[in-house]
Amino acid sequence: MNIHFTLRQLQVFLAVASHENVSHAAAELALSQSATSTALKQLEQQFDLLLFDRIGKRLQLNEQGVALRAKAAALIDGAEELENTLVQNNEIGELKVGATLTIGNYLAIGIMAEFMKEHPAAKVALNVENTAAIAAKVRNFELDIGLIEGELQEPDLDVSYWREDELSLFCAPEHPLAKNSVLDDEDLIDAQWIVREQGSGTRQAFDRAMTGILPNLKLKLELQHTEGIKRAVEAGMGISCLSRIALEDAFKRGTLIPLKAPHRNWNRKFYFILHRQKFLGGGVRSWMQHCRKI
Repeated sequence: MNIHFTLRQLQVFLAVASHENVSHAAAELALSQSATSTALKQLEQQFDLLLFDRIGKRLQLNEQGVALRAKAAALIDGAEELENTLVQNNEIGELKVGATLTIGNYLAIGIMAEFMKEHPAAKVALNVENTAAIAAKVRNFELDIGLIEGELQEPDLDVSYWREDELSLFCAPEHPLAKNSVLDDEDLIDAQWIVREQGSGTRQAFDRAMTGILPNLKLKLELQHTEGIKRAVEAGMGISCLSRIALEDAFKRGTLIPLKAPHRNWNRKFYFILHRQKFLGGGVRSWMQHCRKI
């Protein structure tokens, strides 16, 4: 069987699809802009199709391009794995990991350290954003794997259980609620809240835990970073709710005080997310094994 395309043409296609710009794709691939444009044009001409809609300098994937993208990414990943096998080199190259803020700031560095002990030649790129942003990047093949706090139901993504987590309410030591052994719904409604932004897994779990009283809560401030929320609570601006993982050191130091509302469900789960059509290489499999050890 004759193959009428090259892996380089597919790499160019995927880079242009990611950046929506030929010059940016050329820079990523260390090619000239002319060579990048030629490779893309040849791929389209060989099969008499258009993969992008041209909107000024921007190239936007059309329906045919979207259909090709997942299969091309899987083929490139498989080719890289095959190359490693052919040269009898089991070292893992670059692994692009996405993690939500709690996981990225409090768990991922430890996982990375153990992973790189086993694979010293590996290069790990860690992207830390909220659940919605990580899911979008896995969907667009910009990340090999995502570690998220929020629940997702998307047809292109495979979401699998990783581990349990627990949210904890907290306040400053001087806050009036610090003296309460247990909070009831009236306490929760009367409090000033500092919360994570919409789109984060922590906010999703908080909203679910507050079912029935959520519209009555005083959400004074929304912040994108857990450390910013902790500092705001320490300053007496209100109370909050974050993963207990992010609060353990502050609880030990006494700079923050845990609060209890056991009538509400504060349990949640962490998940792996992968693109359903992406080739699952040895690097991703090894990373998931290290995640499950903690």
